Amino acid sequence: MALAQMSFYSNSLCRAVSFMILLPNDVSVEAKNQNEHYMRACKSLYLLHGYNGSNLDWLTNSLINELSAKYNLAVILPSGENSFYLDAKGTGKAFGQYVGEELVHYTRNVFGLSAAREDTFIGGFSMGGFGALRNALKYPDTFGKVFALSSALIIHKIKNMKEGAQDGIADYDYYHSVFGDLTNLETSENNPEHLIRRLLKIGKPIPQIYMSCGAEDFLVEENRIFKSFLDAQGVPVTYIEGTGVHDWYYWNQYLEPSIKWLIGVEV
Repeated sequence: MALAQMSFYSNSLCRAVSFMILLPNDVSVEAKNQNEHYMRACKSLYLLHGYNGSNLDWLTNSLINELSAKYNLAVILPSGENSFYLDAKGTGKAFGQYVGEELVHYTRNVFGLSAAREDTFIGGFSMGGFGALRNALKYPDTFGKVFALSSALIIHKIKNMKEGAQDGIADYDYYHSVFGDLTNLETSENNPEHLIRRLLKIGKPIPQIYMSCGAEDFLVEENRIFKSFLDAQGVPVTYIEGTGVHDWYYWNQYLEPSIKWLIGVEV
């Protein structure tokens, strides 16, 4: 298993950026012969961290290294800062374009990763779960499947926030800088529901969606609302609500099932 840290100049962010990548490129012949997942091309997962986190979080808190090798899955770990992986106004803030387009093209070219939609996935937890859903729907020709754990689907919570207000996470100025005009959020590209409606209207394929959230998680209602929205729109979703809160214990329970679902292994 190779773990590399790469740096390159990002046109989306107008600066040098770094990302981590796991590549199962040194698995022994004996191990490959005993593993059905090495009978196919390597698939790719762009894995997003949460709010106040970094691209080291998955490496230090989960078994993603072992799972990458087990399932012949290249895992790309970008840094999204606190951007919600959106394209905020202003030069150098296009995080959505960065993870959904530029980073995919760069890693495919440099590492020879499959360019097939069915081999390219995106996932994340909390802020990263939101970012994974939004960018899968923003770039449906790139990503065939998306998984989202305990997603921070906070559109309905913040859409009418007034200047000077704040919640337990951040204030109006932050949300406005990241999501744009909050009064127009429902019809913005930053709203996954709007992207779903647009894809349905133009008849484009929607990436397959897997969601999981703990029943005691403070974001569970937001996840239930989005699941109900998908049901109402006739969009298939695999939704699992387990026992747990917003923590790594829960996310680690559902990381491997999420990966198995991505690559088509019965969970």
